[in-house]
Amino acid sequence: MSNDIIISSLYIYPVKSLAGISLQSSELDKMGLKHDRRWMLVSPSGDFLSQRTVPKMALIQPKFIDEQLILTHSESEDFAVPAANPQNTLLVNIWKDTVSAQRIGQAADDWLFEALGIKCHLVYIPDNEIRACDPAFAKQGDRTGFADGFPILLISTASLDDLNQRLKKKVEMRRFRPNIVVSGCHAFAEDGWHQFTLGEIPMRGVKPCSRCILTTVDPSTGERSGAEPLQTLMSYRKQGNHVYFGQNVIHDSTGRLQIGDSLSFK
Repeated sequence: MSNDIIISSLYIYPVKSLAGISLQSSELDKMGLKHDRRWMLVSPSGDFLSQRTVPKMALIQPKFIDEQLILTHSESEDFAVPAANPQNTLLVNIWKDTVSAQRIGQAADDWLFEALGIKCHLVYIPDNEIRACDPAFAKQGDRTGFADGFPILLISTASLDDLNQRLKKKVEMRRFRPNIVVSGCHAFAEDGWHQFTLGEIPMRGVKPCSRCILTTVDPSTGERSGAEPLQTLMSYRKQGNHVYFGQNVIHDSTGRLQIGDSLSFK
């Protein structure tokens, strides 16, 4: 069966909690898919911001022209994000971690204020900043950027199909912000994938992904759409105090992934 499981979609989210970018292929570096969640918005005091508290972040669309990150918003001119200033650092807080990040600059902060109506800083995590994954689930040396806790989130199309069969109004996969979407398996098969290979990249499934209110934000409107799909997930995907959908994954080598790559088990 595993020979029939393939990558059907790839996504990166260059700026944490802004809209994502669909890709045909992506390099994997030490932090995850190239460019994925290397930038982040933080409050003036350094606490990370997300759609949990600022749902309109969903309406800012990043894109790349060559290697240049561009932010787009329907009511603003496109903004070309300049390189971070290595001399202008800021300690930022993301969940239980404190990271030394580099500020992009006042022009970026001003643009974001116009788009979102909040004061914030745009920051970048450089290659040499080590943010370790949770050692309760990861090995020494496993690291990530500004993702919630692990470098890759994987979800199967069958899992979304199962959920949508239970919902009155279907939701898109982008509600759940995966990096890798696979097809060819049964619903929630990914829950049990602990060691596997995608293409030529060995990977470990380390922890089911617990879901929160962010899944109730409609990415098309930047507004909460009610209690769904979280309420339905709670009815059959709850364990203890958490609701799970998707699998957090750590890669054991760098390389390249592309749509159509097969999944195989050791």
